[in-house]
Amino acid sequence: MNTLKSIGVVGAGQMGSGIAQVVLLADLAAVLHDRDERILGAAVQGIDRSLQRQVDKGTLSQADKGAAVGRIRTATDLKALAACDFVIEAVNESLPLKRQIFEALHVLCRPDVVLASNTSSLSITRIAAATGRPDKVIGMHFMNPVPVMKLVEIVPGQATSKETLEETRALALRLGKTAVVAQDFPGFISNRVLMPLINEAIFALHEGVGTRDDIDTVMTLGMRHPMGPLALADFIGLDTCLSIMEILHGGFGDPKYRPCPLLRRMVDAGHLGKKSGRGFYDYRPEGSR
Repeated sequence: MNTLKSIGVVGAGQMGSGIAQVVLLADLAAVLHDRDERILGAAVQGIDRSLQRQVDKGTLSQADKGAAVGRIRTATDLKALAACDFVIEAVNESLPLKRQIFEALHVLCRPDVVLASNTSSLSITRIAAATGRPDKVIGMHFMNPVPVMKLVEIVPGQATSKETLEETRALALRLGKTAVVAQDFPGFISNRVLMPLINEAIFALHEGVGTRDDIDTVMTLGMRHPMGPLALADFIGLDTCLSIMEILHGGFGDPKYRPCPLLRRMVDAGHLGKKSGRGFYDYRPEGSR
């Protein structure tokens, strides 16, 4: 583990940029890849702002911030990750896209390099099958927002070696995270438990069991959840919630995982939550949260 010097991150969205930030703060170099130069620029600016907030709070020195920012490199060509010692993929939850990326990474990266996926629900075994090194492929599911949340779900696939599991666990520890091992079932542990809860809350709203505010208040005040399930769905993204519920439903074939029709209707309408400005709550300037 001490031989790791450079971590590649594929995808510079919210998750990818967060992963890159914790990599930088662990005194490691990060090569952040995205096909869109604008997304890369926004990611670097976001990391800089986040680190500056730590400086302002006194939890990070200005010198350490400068050193961390100096260790990041961006690239639009996947070939830039060829020299990395460990690669973490953090693109959209699309199995064909992830398999395509892992197939390319297998060709580009050294045979000893671990290829990890930040997928929140897709099969690691099926992703690994796209490579010639399934023993070196593993799931590394970070929680959002990555710099704040301490948990990482580590998910070995059918062929993942014990050495790969231990190397990934050690990296998670170095990044300041607590690692929990979950087996390669749809949704792993986190989303197998969380998403049906959110889906059931949406069913309760759909069927008129309670209002939006009442449902969220029951869970925050009655169950001591920090955020109600409908507000949390908005934060995650309703399209993401729907995608994970479809994976659970298809993977298990159990009707208890059937996505709520209201969830489908809201996604069809483009009401995706906070990122679109409107979900179960209204985040637009003229709206009211």
